[in-house]
Amino acid sequence: MTIIEILKTKGAETVPEEFYDRVTLWKSWYDGEVRDFHRYRAFNGVQYVNCARYSMGMGKKIAEDWANLLLNEKVKITISGKKEQEFFDSVCSENNFQIKANEMQEMKAALGTVAYVVRAADVTVDSGNGTIIDTGRGRIKFDYVTAQNVFPISWENRIVNECAFASSATVRGKNYLYLQIHRIGDDGNYIIENEIYRSENENLTPANLTDVPGYENIPAIVKTGSTERQFVIDRLNIANNFDITLPMGIPAFANAISQLKGVDIAFDSYINEFILGKKRVMFKPSAAKNMEGEFVFDPNEIAYFYLEEDSDGGGIIQPIDMSLRTGDHNAGLQDMLNALSSKCGFGRNYYKFDNGSIATATQVVSENQDLQSAVHKHGLLLKSAMQELARIVIRLGNSILKLGLDEDVQINVELDDSIFVDRESELNEMRLDVSAGILKPEFYLSKKYGVSLEEAKTMMPDMETQLASP
Repeated sequence: MTIIEILKTKGAETVPEEFYDRVTLWKSWYDGEVRDFHRYRAFNGVQYVNCARYSMGMGKKIAEDWANLLLNEKVKITISGKKEQEFFDSVCSENNFQIKANEMQEMKAALGTVAYVVRAADVTVDSGNGTIIDTGRGRIKFDYVTAQNVFPISWENRIVNECAFASSATVRGKNYLYLQIHRIGDDGNYIIENEIYRSENENLTPANLTDVPGYENIPAIVKTGSTERQFVIDRLNIANNFDITLPMGIPAFANAISQLKGVDIAFDSYINEFILGKKRVMFKPSAAKNMEGEFVFDPNEIAYFYLEEDSDGGGIIQPIDMSLRTGDHNAGLQDMLNALSSKCGFGRNYYKFDNGSIATATQVVSENQDLQSAVHKHGLLLKSAMQELARIVIRLGNSILKLGLDEDVQINVELDDSIFVDRESELNEMRLDVSAGILKPEFYLSKKYGVSLEEAKTMMPDMETQLASP
Protein backbone atom coordinates (compact mmCIF):
# COMPACT_ATOMS: atom_id res chain seq x y z
CA MET A 1 0.00 0.00 0.00
CA THR A 2 0.99 3.62 -0.53
CA ILE A 3 0.20 6.47 1.84
CA ILE A 4 -2.64 7.62 -0.41
CA GLU A 5 -4.10 4.10 -0.37
CA ILE A 6 -3.77 3.94 3.43
CA LEU A 7 -5.71 7.19 3.78
CA LYS A 8 -8.40 5.88 1.43
CA THR A 9 -8.94 2.86 3.71
CA LYS A 10 -9.71 5.38 6.45
CA GLY A 11 -12.23 7.16 4.23
CA ALA A 12 -9.91 10.11 3.67
CA GLU A 13 -9.21 11.59 0.24
CA THR A 14 -6.08 13.63 -0.34
CA VAL A 15 -4.30 15.41 -3.18
CA PRO A 16 -4.21 13.32 -6.41
CA GLU A 17 -1.11 11.23 -6.93
CA GLU A 18 -0.41 13.04 -10.22
CA PHE A 19 0.41 16.19 -8.27
CA TYR A 20 3.08 14.36 -6.27
CA ASP A 21 4.58 13.29 -9.60
CA ARG A 22 5.07 16.99 -10.30
CA VAL A 23 6.70 17.39 -6.89
CA THR A 24 9.13 14.63 -7.86
CA LEU A 25 9.96 16.49 -11.09
CA TRP A 26 10.52 19.74 -9.18
CA LYS A 27 12.79 17.88 -6.78
CA SER A 28 14.90 16.66 -9.70
CA TRP A 29 15.37 20.25 -10.91
CA TYR A 30 16.35 21.22 -7.37
CA ASP A 31 18.88 18.36 -7.40
CA GLY A 32 20.17 19.44 -10.83
CA GLU A 33 19.76 15.98 -12.35
CA VAL A 34 16.64 15.62 -14.51
CA ARG A 35 15.93 12.34 -16.25
CA ASP A 36 15.87 12.49 -20.07
CA PHE A 37 17.34 15.98 -20.00
CA HIS A 38 20.68 15.93 -18.21
CA ARG A 39 21.17 12.31 -19.32
CA TYR A 40 20.18 11.73 -22.94
CA ARG A 41 21.14 9.97 -26.17
CA ALA A 42 22.29 11.68 -29.37
CA PHE A 43 22.98 10.36 -32.88
CA ASN A 44 26.52 11.04 -34.15
CA GLY A 45 25.90 9.91 -37.73
CA VAL A 46 26.90 6.34 -37.01
CA GLN A 47 25.14 5.36 -33.80
CA TYR A 48 23.36 6.72 -30.75
CA VAL A 49 25.70 7.61 -27.89
CA ASN A 50 25.01 8.42 -24.22
CA CYS A 51 25.50 12.07 -23.33
CA ALA A 52 25.58 14.05 -20.08
CA ARG A 53 24.53 17.70 -20.06
CA TYR A 54 26.31 20.13 -17.74
CA SER A 55 24.08 21.95 -15.26
CA MET A 56 24.37 25.26 -13.44
CA GLY A 57 22.09 23.98 -10.69
CA MET A 58 19.84 27.02 -10.90
CA GLY A 59 16.91 25.17 -9.33
CA LYS A 60 18.79 25.04 -6.03
CA LYS A 61 20.26 28.53 -6.47
CA ILE A 62 16.79 30.04 -6.91
CA ALA A 63 15.50 28.19 -3.83
CA GLU A 64 18.50 29.30 -1.75
CA ASP A 65 18.08 32.92 -2.75
CA TRP A 66 14.37 32.98 -1.92
CA ALA A 67 15.11 31.39 1.46
CA ASN A 68 17.70 34.08 2.22
CA LEU A 69 15.34 36.85 1.14
CA LEU A 70 12.41 35.58 3.21
CA LEU A 71 13.83 34.15 6.43
CA ASN A 72 17.38 34.98 7.45
CA GLU A 73 19.15 35.90 10.69
CA LYS A 74 17.73 39.45 10.57
CA VAL A 75 14.10 38.31 10.74
CA LYS A 76 12.63 38.83 14.19
CA ILE A 77 9.59 37.17 15.79
CA THR A 78 8.66 39.50 18.62
CA ILE A 79 6.10 38.63 21.31
CA SER A 80 4.78 41.40 23.54
CA GLY A 81 4.96 39.36 26.76
CA LYS A 82 8.42 38.78 28.24
CA LYS A 83 7.53 35.37 29.69
CA GLU A 84 5.93 34.28 26.43
CA GLN A 85 8.91 35.52 24.40
CA GLU A 86 11.41 33.65 26.56
CA PHE A 87 9.41 30.44 26.37
CA PHE A 88 9.01 30.61 22.58
CA ASP A 89 12.73 31.37 22.16
CA SER A 90 13.66 28.39 24.34
CA VAL A 91 11.45 26.02 22.32
CA CYS A 92 12.91 27.36 19.05
CA SER A 93 16.43 26.89 20.38
CA GLU A 94 15.73 23.32 21.46
CA ASN A 95 14.36 22.53 17.99
CA ASN A 96 17.22 24.22 16.08
CA PHE A 97 14.60 26.49 14.53
CA GLN A 98 16.89 29.26 13.22
CA ILE A 99 18.78 26.79 11.02
CA LYS A 100 15.88 24.54 10.08
CA ALA A 101 13.49 27.41 9.30
CA ASN A 102 15.81 28.80 6.63
CA GLU A 103 16.24 25.29 5.24
CA MET A 104 12.46 24.90 5.12
CA GLN A 105 12.10 28.16 3.22
CA GLU A 106 14.55 26.78 0.67
CA MET A 107 12.51 23.59 0.36
CA LYS A 108 9.33 25.66 0.10
CA ALA A 109 10.78 27.61 -2.83
CA ALA A 110 11.94 24.33 -4.42
CA LEU A 111 8.89 22.10 -3.81
CA GLY A 112 6.07 24.59 -3.13
CA THR A 113 4.90 23.47 0.32
CA VAL A 114 6.33 22.74 3.76
CA ALA A 115 4.76 22.13 7.15
CA TYR A 116 5.72 22.71 10.78
CA VAL A 117 4.09 20.07 12.97
CA VAL A 118 4.12 20.85 16.69
CA ARG A 119 3.76 17.96 19.12
CA ALA A 120 4.09 17.21 22.80
CA ALA A 121 6.88 14.77 23.70
CA ASP A 122 7.50 12.86 26.93
CA VAL A 123 3.88 13.22 28.08
CA THR A 124 1.62 10.61 29.61
CA VAL A 125 -1.50 9.67 27.66
CA ASP A 126 -4.45 7.66 28.97
CA SER A 127 -4.38 4.58 26.74
CA GLY A 128 -8.11 4.16 27.21
CA ASN A 129 -9.40 7.45 25.82
CA GLY A 130 -6.28 9.12 24.39
CA THR A 131 -6.38 12.19 26.66
CA ILE A 132 -3.18 13.68 28.05
CA ILE A 133 -2.83 13.06 31.78
CA ASP A 134 -2.12 16.32 33.59
CA THR A 135 1.44 16.00 34.88
CA GLY A 136 2.74 19.44 33.98
CA ARG A 137 5.73 17.74 32.35
CA GLY A 138 6.88 17.18 28.80
CA ARG A 139 8.60 18.93 25.92
CA ILE A 140 7.44 20.65 22.76
CA LYS A 141 8.95 19.34 19.56
CA PHE A 142 8.84 20.52 15.94
CA ASP A 143 8.62 18.13 12.99
CA TYR A 144 9.76 19.74 9.73
CA VAL A 145 7.92 18.21 6.77
CA THR A 146 8.39 18.85 3.04
CA ALA A 147 5.85 18.62 0.21
CA GLN A 148 6.39 14.92 -0.63
CA ASN A 149 5.19 14.01 2.87
CA VAL A 150 2.30 16.48 3.29
CA PHE A 151 -1.13 14.97 2.55
CA PRO A 152 -4.04 17.40 3.07
CA ILE A 153 -7.32 15.66 3.88
CA SER A 154 -9.77 18.55 4.13
CA TRP A 155 -9.40 22.19 3.18
CA GLU A 156 -11.39 25.31 2.38
CA ASN A 157 -10.16 28.34 0.43
CA ARG A 158 -6.70 26.68 0.34
CA ILE A 159 -6.63 26.58 4.17
CA VAL A 160 -5.87 23.02 5.33
CA ASN A 161 -8.04 21.86 8.24
CA GLU A 162 -7.06 18.19 8.42
CA CYS A 163 -3.79 16.70 7.24
CA ALA A 164 -1.53 13.66 7.37
CA PHE A 165 2.25 13.89 7.66
CA ALA A 166 4.77 11.17 6.86
CA SER A 167 8.42 10.71 7.76
CA SER A 168 10.91 7.94 7.06
CA ALA A 169 13.16 6.23 9.58
CA THR A 170 15.63 3.37 9.62
CA VAL A 171 15.77 1.40 12.87
CA ARG A 172 18.19 -1.50 13.32
CA GLY A 173 18.55 -1.93 9.59
CA LYS A 174 14.82 -1.89 8.87
CA ASN A 175 12.98 0.88 7.04
CA TYR A 176 9.82 2.38 8.51
CA LEU A 177 7.32 5.10 7.68
CA TYR A 178 5.83 7.07 10.58
CA LEU A 179 2.42 8.59 9.87
CA GLN A 180 0.65 11.32 11.84
CA ILE A 181 -2.98 12.06 10.99
CA HIS A 182 -4.46 15.29 12.36
CA ARG A 183 -8.24 15.16 12.06
CA ILE A 184 -11.23 16.84 13.67
CA GLY A 185 -13.30 14.63 15.99
CA ASP A 186 -17.06 14.58 16.43
CA ASP A 187 -16.79 17.11 19.27
CA GLY A 188 -14.92 19.59 17.04
CA ASN A 189 -11.60 19.02 18.80
CA TYR A 190 -8.48 17.75 17.06
CA ILE A 191 -7.40 14.13 17.34
CA ILE A 192 -3.89 13.01 16.38
CA GLU A 193 -3.51 9.42 15.19
CA ASN A 194 0.01 7.97 15.20
CA GLU A 195 0.84 4.93 13.10
CA ILE A 196 3.97 3.21 11.85
CA TYR A 197 4.51 0.98 8.82
CA ARG A 198 7.29 -1.31 7.69
CA SER A 199 8.60 -0.16 4.30
CA GLU A 200 9.87 -2.86 1.94
CA ASN A 201 10.26 -2.51 -1.83
CA GLU A 202 8.05 0.60 -1.81
CA ASN A 203 5.29 -1.38 -0.08
CA LEU A 204 3.93 -0.43 3.35
CA THR A 205 2.69 -2.99 5.89
CA PRO A 206 1.30 -2.06 9.35
CA ALA A 207 3.55 -2.41 12.41
CA ASN A 208 3.15 -1.71 16.13
CA LEU A 209 4.60 1.47 17.60
CA THR A 210 5.58 -0.44 20.73
CA ASP A 211 7.73 -2.82 18.66
CA VAL A 212 9.89 -0.10 17.09
CA PRO A 213 12.67 1.36 19.28
CA GLY A 214 12.30 5.12 19.57
CA TYR A 215 8.57 5.01 18.91
CA GLU A 216 7.47 2.78 21.79
CA ASN A 217 6.35 5.76 23.91
CA ILE A 218 4.27 7.42 21.18
CA PRO A 219 0.56 6.90 21.87
CA ALA A 220 -1.64 5.57 19.07
CA ILE A 221 -4.24 8.29 19.65
CA VAL A 222 -3.97 11.70 21.30
CA LYS A 223 -7.03 13.84 22.00
CA THR A 224 -5.80 17.42 22.09
CA GLY A 225 -8.95 18.88 23.62
CA SER A 226 -8.51 21.91 21.34
CA THR A 227 -10.32 23.18 18.28
CA GLU A 228 -7.08 24.73 17.04
CA ARG A 229 -4.76 22.79 14.75
CA GLN A 230 -1.24 21.85 15.81
CA PHE A 231 0.38 22.23 12.43
CA VAL A 232 1.24 25.10 10.12
CA ILE A 233 1.20 24.87 6.33
CA ASP A 234 3.61 27.28 4.65
CA ARG A 235 3.82 27.93 0.92
CA LEU A 236 4.80 30.63 -1.54
CA ASN A 237 2.09 33.17 -2.34
CA ILE A 238 1.64 31.93 -5.91
CA ALA A 239 -1.57 30.55 -7.40
CA ASN A 240 -1.35 26.84 -8.16
CA ASN A 241 -2.09 26.95 -11.89
CA PHE A 242 -1.59 23.17 -12.16
CA ASP A 243 -4.77 22.67 -10.09
CA ILE A 244 -6.27 25.79 -8.57
CA THR A 245 -8.55 23.70 -6.31
CA LEU A 246 -5.65 22.18 -4.35
CA PRO A 247 -4.21 23.71 -1.15
CA MET A 248 -0.63 22.79 -2.12
CA GLY A 249 1.81 25.46 -3.25
CA ILE A 250 4.13 25.43 -6.24
CA PRO A 251 7.86 26.26 -6.44
CA ALA A 252 9.31 29.59 -7.49
CA PHE A 253 10.46 27.96 -10.74
CA ALA A 254 7.34 25.84 -11.40
CA ASN A 255 6.46 27.87 -14.50
CA ALA A 256 10.07 28.41 -15.55
CA ILE A 257 11.11 24.88 -16.53
CA SER A 258 11.77 26.01 -20.11
CA GLN A 259 14.00 28.78 -18.80
CA LEU A 260 15.89 26.33 -16.56
CA LYS A 261 16.47 24.17 -19.63
CA GLY A 262 17.63 27.20 -21.60
CA VAL A 263 20.24 28.08 -18.97
CA ASP A 264 21.63 24.54 -18.85
CA ILE A 265 21.68 24.19 -22.65
CA ALA A 266 23.61 27.47 -22.94
CA PHE A 267 25.97 26.49 -20.13
CA ASP A 268 26.54 23.03 -21.60
CA SER A 269 27.38 24.59 -24.96
CA TYR A 270 29.77 27.00 -23.23
CA ILE A 271 31.67 24.18 -21.51
CA ASN A 272 31.79 22.11 -24.69
CA GLU A 273 33.18 25.12 -26.54
CA PHE A 274 36.35 24.78 -24.44
CA ILE A 275 36.41 20.98 -24.71
CA LEU A 276 36.05 20.96 -28.51
CA GLY A 277 38.22 24.01 -29.00
CA LYS A 278 41.24 22.66 -27.18
CA LYS A 279 44.53 23.23 -29.02
CA ARG A 280 45.90 20.22 -30.89
CA VAL A 281 49.22 19.49 -32.69
CA MET A 282 48.93 17.12 -35.64
CA PHE A 283 52.07 15.23 -36.66
CA LYS A 284 53.09 12.59 -39.19
CA PRO A 285 55.35 9.55 -38.57
CA SER A 286 58.35 11.33 -40.05
CA ALA A 287 58.23 13.85 -37.23
CA ALA A 288 57.53 11.35 -34.47
CA LYS A 289 61.04 9.90 -34.02
CA ASN A 290 64.59 11.19 -33.77
CA MET A 291 67.67 9.90 -35.57
CA GLU A 292 67.97 6.99 -33.13
CA GLY A 293 64.37 5.93 -33.77
CA GLU A 294 63.08 7.08 -30.37
CA PHE A 295 59.74 8.88 -29.97
CA VAL A 296 60.20 12.60 -29.35
CA PHE A 297 56.59 13.21 -28.30
CA ASP A 298 55.22 12.15 -24.93
CA PRO A 299 52.69 9.37 -25.69
CA ASN A 300 50.68 10.43 -22.61
CA GLU A 301 50.21 14.00 -23.88
CA ILE A 302 46.76 14.28 -25.49
CA ALA A 303 47.59 17.58 -27.19
CA TYR A 304 49.39 15.61 -29.93
CA PHE A 305 47.44 13.72 -32.58
CA TYR A 306 49.09 11.10 -34.85
CA LEU A 307 48.36 11.27 -38.61
CA GLU A 308 49.01 8.61 -41.21
CA GLU A 309 51.96 9.34 -43.52
CA ASP A 310 49.82 9.33 -46.64
CA SER A 311 47.35 11.91 -45.28
CA ASP A 312 46.70 14.69 -47.74
CA GLY A 313 48.36 18.11 -47.58
CA GLY A 314 49.91 20.02 -44.75
CA GLY A 315 53.32 19.91 -43.14
CA ILE A 316 54.67 17.13 -41.07
CA ILE A 317 53.81 19.16 -37.93
CA GLN A 318 50.63 21.23 -38.03
CA PRO A 319 49.14 23.08 -35.03
CA ILE A 320 45.33 23.38 -34.80
CA ASP A 321 44.24 26.38 -32.75
CA MET A 322 40.47 26.95 -32.82
CA SER A 323 39.09 30.31 -31.70
CA LEU A 324 36.58 30.24 -28.82
CA ARG A 325 33.22 32.00 -29.05
CA THR A 326 33.24 33.03 -25.41
CA GLY A 327 31.68 36.42 -26.08
CA ASP A 328 28.67 34.91 -27.85
CA HIS A 329 28.24 32.31 -25.13
CA ASN A 330 28.48 34.91 -22.36
CA ALA A 331 25.80 37.00 -24.00
CA GLY A 332 23.56 34.01 -24.66
CA LEU A 333 23.90 32.63 -21.14
CA GLN A 334 23.18 36.06 -19.66
CA ASP A 335 20.01 36.30 -21.77
CA MET A 336 18.86 32.92 -20.43
CA LEU A 337 19.58 34.00 -16.84
CA ASN A 338 17.65 37.23 -17.33
CA ALA A 339 14.62 35.32 -18.59
CA LEU A 340 14.86 32.84 -15.69
CA SER A 341 15.20 35.46 -12.96
CA SER A 342 12.23 37.38 -14.35
CA LYS A 343 10.03 34.27 -14.40
CA CYS A 344 10.99 33.37 -10.81
CA GLY A 345 10.03 36.74 -9.31
CA PHE A 346 13.50 38.27 -9.00
CA GLY A 347 13.02 40.73 -11.83
CA ARG A 348 15.30 41.02 -14.81
CA ASN A 349 19.11 41.25 -14.33
CA TYR A 350 19.08 39.72 -10.81
CA TYR A 351 21.76 37.21 -11.82
CA LYS A 352 25.03 38.02 -13.51
CA PHE A 353 27.31 35.50 -15.20
CA ASP A 354 30.72 36.82 -14.16
CA ASN A 355 34.11 35.09 -14.40
CA GLY A 356 32.55 31.70 -14.96
CA SER A 357 30.18 31.79 -11.98
CA ILE A 358 26.75 33.11 -11.03
CA ALA A 359 26.66 36.23 -8.88
CA THR A 360 23.78 38.35 -7.63
CA ALA A 361 23.75 41.76 -9.23
CA THR A 362 23.48 43.52 -5.86
CA GLN A 363 23.87 46.99 -7.36
CA VAL A 364 20.41 46.70 -8.95
CA VAL A 365 18.61 44.88 -6.14
CA SER A 366 17.71 48.02 -4.19
CA GLU A 367 16.02 49.46 -7.29
CA ASN A 368 14.32 46.20 -8.28
CA GLN A 369 10.60 46.94 -7.96
CA ASP A 370 9.60 43.47 -9.18
CA LEU A 371 11.66 41.83 -6.45
CA GLN A 372 10.35 44.18 -3.76
CA SER A 373 6.77 43.34 -4.75
CA ALA A 374 7.46 39.60 -4.77
CA VAL A 375 9.18 39.66 -1.35
CA HIS A 376 6.28 41.61 0.13
CA LYS A 377 3.73 39.23 -1.43
CA HIS A 378 5.44 36.06 -0.19
CA GLY A 379 6.07 37.73 3.16
CA LEU A 380 2.32 38.00 3.83
CA LEU A 381 1.93 34.22 4.03
CA LEU A 382 5.24 33.77 5.86
CA LYS A 383 4.27 36.24 8.58
CA SER A 384 0.93 34.51 9.06
CA ALA A 385 2.64 31.10 9.30
CA MET A 386 5.19 32.24 11.86
CA GLN A 387 2.53 33.95 13.98
CA GLU A 388 0.41 30.79 14.00
CA LEU A 389 3.46 28.70 14.93
CA ALA A 390 4.19 30.97 17.91
CA ARG A 391 0.57 30.79 19.09
CA ILE A 392 0.58 26.98 18.91
CA VAL A 393 3.74 26.88 21.04
CA ILE A 394 2.24 29.24 23.63
CA ARG A 395 -1.00 27.28 23.71
CA LEU A 396 0.84 23.98 24.28
CA GLY A 397 2.94 25.67 26.93
CA ASN A 398 -0.29 26.17 28.83
CA SER A 399 -2.07 22.88 28.08
CA ILE A 400 0.97 20.64 28.53
CA LEU A 401 3.35 22.47 30.87
CA LYS A 402 0.81 24.60 32.80
CA LEU A 403 2.92 27.75 32.42
CA GLY A 404 0.07 30.25 32.67
CA LEU A 405 1.05 32.08 29.46
CA ASP A 406 -1.07 34.81 27.90
CA GLU A 407 -2.46 33.31 24.68
CA ASP A 408 -3.71 36.70 23.46
CA VAL A 409 -0.29 38.37 23.35
CA GLN A 410 0.66 40.45 20.34
CA ILE A 411 3.01 38.63 17.93
CA ASN A 412 4.91 40.61 15.35
CA VAL A 413 7.07 39.19 12.54
CA GLU A 414 9.54 41.68 11.10
CA LEU A 415 11.06 40.55 7.82
CA ASP A 416 14.43 41.71 6.56
CA ASP A 417 14.09 44.67 4.20
CA SER A 418 17.69 45.84 4.52
CA ILE A 419 18.46 45.13 0.85
CA PHE A 420 15.80 47.67 -0.12
CA VAL A 421 16.06 50.15 2.77
CA ASP A 422 19.03 52.09 4.08
CA ARG A 423 18.59 51.22 7.75
CA GLU A 424 20.96 53.88 9.04
CA SER A 425 19.15 56.63 7.13
CA GLU A 426 15.80 55.35 8.36
CA LEU A 427 16.96 55.36 12.01
CA ASN A 428 18.44 58.85 11.63
CA GLU A 429 15.12 60.14 10.30
CA MET A 430 13.25 58.52 13.20
CA ARG A 431 15.70 60.05 15.69
CA LEU A 432 15.08 63.50 14.20
CA ASP A 433 11.33 62.92 14.45
CA VAL A 434 11.73 62.03 18.14
CA SER A 435 13.76 65.21 18.72
CA ALA A 436 11.08 67.23 16.96
CA GLY A 437 8.41 65.73 19.20
CA ILE A 438 6.40 64.14 16.39
CA LEU A 439 7.36 60.52 17.22
CA LYS A 440 7.32 58.73 20.55
CA PRO A 441 10.79 57.48 21.63
CA GLU A 442 9.61 53.90 22.15
CA PHE A 443 8.93 53.53 18.41
CA TYR A 444 12.55 54.48 17.66
CA LEU A 445 13.91 52.09 20.32
CA SER A 446 11.67 49.27 19.08
CA LYS A 447 12.94 49.71 15.53
CA LYS A 448 16.60 50.07 16.46
CA TYR A 449 16.84 47.13 18.88
CA GLY A 450 14.14 44.88 17.43
CA VAL A 451 12.01 44.70 20.59
CA SER A 452 8.30 45.16 21.26
CA LEU A 453 6.88 48.57 22.17
CA GLU A 454 6.30 47.37 25.73
CA GLU A 455 9.95 46.33 26.08
CA ALA A 456 11.07 49.59 24.48
CA LYS A 457 9.18 51.52 27.16
CA THR A 458 11.07 49.67 29.89
CA MET A 459 14.36 50.67 28.23
CA MET A 460 13.54 54.37 28.44
CA PRO A 461 15.10 56.34 31.34
CA ASP A 462 12.92 57.52 34.21
CA MET A 463 12.31 61.24 33.53
CA GLU A 464 11.86 62.05 37.24
CA THR A 465 15.20 60.46 38.04
CA GLN A 466 16.83 62.42 35.19
CA LEU A 467 15.37 65.72 36.46
CA ALA A 468 16.54 64.99 40.02
CA SER A 469 20.10 64.27 38.90
CA PRO A 470 22.58 67.17 39.51
